[in-house]
Amino acid sequence: MSAFNQWIREILEGLAAGNIDVAEALGKLKDLPYEDLGFAKLDHHRAMRAGFPEVVLAEGKTPSQVGEILAHLADKGGNVLVTRANAHHAEAMIEVAPEILYDPVSRCARLVQQVVTPRGHGPVLVASAGTADASVAEEAAQSAELMGNRVERMYDVGVAGIHRLFGNIEVIRRAAVLIVVAGMEGALPSVVGGLTNRPVIAVPTSVGYGASFNGLAALLGMLNSCASGTLVVNIDNGFGAAYAATRIAQLGVTDDE
Repeated sequence: MSAFNQWIREILEGLAAGNIDVAEALGKLKDLPYEDLGFAKLDHHRAMRAGFPEVVLAEGKTPSQVGEILAHLADKGGNVLVTRANAHHAEAMIEVAPEILYDPVSRCARLVQQVVTPRGHGPVLVASAGTADASVAEEAAQSAELMGNRVERMYDVGVAGIHRLFGNIEVIRRAAVLIVVAGMEGALPSVVGGLTNRPVIAVPTSVGYGASFNGLAALLGMLNSCASGTLVVNIDNGFGAAYAATRIAQLGVTDDE
């Protein structure tokens, strides 16, 4: 059970037991379905609808805005994920929650207030073509971990040295879902897709020289993949790939599993 669902249950149980009155219960629930901060409307109800709380995209927000959003989300007692955060965002978040974990490579910040127990039908494998793709790959990996997946990493195994990929074939075969991150011409997901019967989520990155058009070449290459069962998310969207992988890996799995 998510922290938010547990919070709702405690309110309802307290009301049923007579420990709180209706007015107090209404006061606790006043922020449903969202809390209006003026510059942002926080969707506290999302965990109940979608299975994971609202995630904060720091990019485009001021450090003070990110800090205030974090404070209000953290107040509900659940875990909080912030993506695309820079060093200034991190400073503001640390002031609010000193225990928050910030990773400058992925630009993700994770506030863990509830123990995350891996669940699902198997590990999510995050593979990247090159070291230059590490930022997007780690955004995917760290997001997937906080969403309750066991994550395995396999980096710098692009097609320019395909033997590096074949040397890790057992890692590929045991994955329930694979997130494959690549820039340049975006060939790696097609190769991986031909080696497994599991879903492959391709993530094009903006890594590459002029004719890569900031990831457009990789995106189009992945959309035209001849490997059946390959899904494609937007350019540099490691978070979106992690969310999709979570829904696949945890499909049909209950909170007790």
